[in-house]
Amino acid sequence: MKKQQRTVILCLTLATGTLLLVSQHHSPLPQQAHAADMTPPVQPSAAILRSINSMRPWSERARDFVKPDDTTLREQLSPQQYEITQRDGTEPPFQNEYWDNKRAGIYVDVVSGEPLFSSLDKYQSGTGWPSFTRPIHADALTQHKDRKLLFVRTELRSTLADSHLGHVFDDGPQPTGLRYCINSAALRFIPREQLAEEGYNELLALFSREQTEHSATQ
Repeated sequence: MKKQQRTVILCLTLATGTLLLVSQHHSPLPQQAHAADMTPPVQPSAAILRSINSMRPWSERARDFVKPDDTTLREQLSPQQYEITQRDGTEPPFQNEYWDNKRAGIYVDVVSGEPLFSSLDKYQSGTGWPSFTRPIHADALTQHKDRKLLFVRTELRSTLADSHLGHVFDDGPQPTGLRYCINSAALRFIPREQLAEEGYNELLALFSREQTEHSATQ
């Protein structure tokens, strides 16, 4: 009996160690953690959604958001930002800039500046990385199969600069049921009050007064 108990304990220990290793690489979210620490995102109004859908096509934005050459990137980006965006790296959970950021604004590609996510779609997933229910516009991202781990994941890259951002999983909240799990180092946050100054005037429509007030209560 004691030998059987030792065998069971050993198996549980090995299994736990495997799960902890996988969880450090943007893995699917454990159901218990997902339910315990999840703030529902603010839902944009129909008018705001129409505004998003009427934006210029992403292909036309290539003139505005350009990926610098590699020499410039190495000068402009920190070693971590370069490792993540150019070499598909992953930052530690809970030890990154935006995982707990609650300010109203948008998140853009740190490489090119192309707008990717909005604080209106950000929620606390309990993973330790910035999590969103959707991008600002579907054309902002491209998806690719990632087979680096024991299971296949869906990698996310920015459309214009081809920066590695993170992964998307199907364990998110409604209405999309998706969790866009993104590295902070791949992003630059622009507060709502600085959007016009930074040249993102068309995205001000995302933040009507009631949307901003509702976001602040989450």
